[in-house]
Amino acid sequence: MLKFALKLDGVASFALGLLTLLIRPEVGMPAGWQIGLGTFCVVYGIGVFVLGTRANPDRRIVLLVIIGNAVWALDSVLTAELKWFPLTDMGVALVLAQGIAVLGFAVLQAIGLKREGSATVPGTQPRSRSHA
Repeated sequence: MLKFALKLDGVASFALGLLTLLIRPEVGMPAGWQIGLGTFCVVYGIGVFVLGTRANPDRRIVLLVIIGNAVWALDSVLTAELKWFPLTDMGVALVLAQGIAVLGFAVLQAIGLKREGSATVPGTQPRSRSHA
């Protein structure tokens, strides 16, 4: 699950970055910010996807990704609610939607990291997936 969540985050971030850079929808954010965020998302997306392809992703880096995603999600809400930029209605909707998606990635990654940890700690048994 962890690798899937990392790869999904990577693909979604990369796609959002490309959308932001190539199409630059009118969302009310200054062009410089939009280009900077788009570039960040492309680079971040590649990095997180590559992390998800590793046989054993480094737990410390995964934890940084989870924390970063949680901060990004909170920042998305603050950006929309505190009107740090003159976002259009579509801009507010997009910022909030991607914030919710990023929070979802953080949750999936945290669950995956916990499962990976419980399966690799010496002396523990992997959890049964059966509910019976």
